[in-house]
Amino acid sequence: MPTVTVDPDDARERLREAGVEVSTGNTDHERWRAERGDAVAVAYDDKVVVQGSSPTDLTLLLRDGGGRAHVYFDGASRGNPGPAAVGWAIVSSDGVVAEGSERIGRRTNNQAEYEALLRALRAARDLGLDELDVRGDSQLVVKQLRGEWNTNDPELRELRVTARELLRAFDRWDVEHVPREINDRADDLANEALDDAR
Repeated sequence: MPTVTVDPDDARERLREAGVEVSTGNTDHERWRAERGDAVAVAYDDKVVVQGSSPTDLTLLLRDGGGRAHVYFDGASRGNPGPAAVGWAIVSSDGVVAEGSERIGRRTNNQAEYEALLRALRAARDLGLDELDVRGDSQLVVKQLRGEWNTNDPELRELRVTARELLRAFDRWDVEHVPREINDRADDLANEALDDAR
């Protein structure tokens, strides 16, 4: 069980600002309790203890500054354009913080890559992270985000603008191209979502 040394009043306010409902403690020793996902935070006089199968659902919000994580993203399209899906994972020093996958209808592969990135960035923002190392195996998305490549495709241009707006919410970020084997979890999630559609 992670213990976060933090002022319980500050922690309660931080959770409320993130949209987490905070309730009264169950005993005289508990100042308050909060639940999010698979985590429960219990506040005592000088610390907050987080329990559950996914403590990072709350620990990232409780730590001052939000912390740093790696974001992996991948999109897949069968037919290009065709049935498409996204996969993404956020990994911190505590391990996998969050991950997701879903089918997104008919898209090109490049559109699916951007959609995966957008979902991952929104999740990182909602977790309260403030530093991101973004990693993907799409050279097109990486080079467009860095400003090294342009696009004439209006849909991709709009997706790039949205991604850049989301990235501005973080204190620090970088984006790098990685080989598919480094991005394997996001790749697996995207392909599993497509396979589940059958």
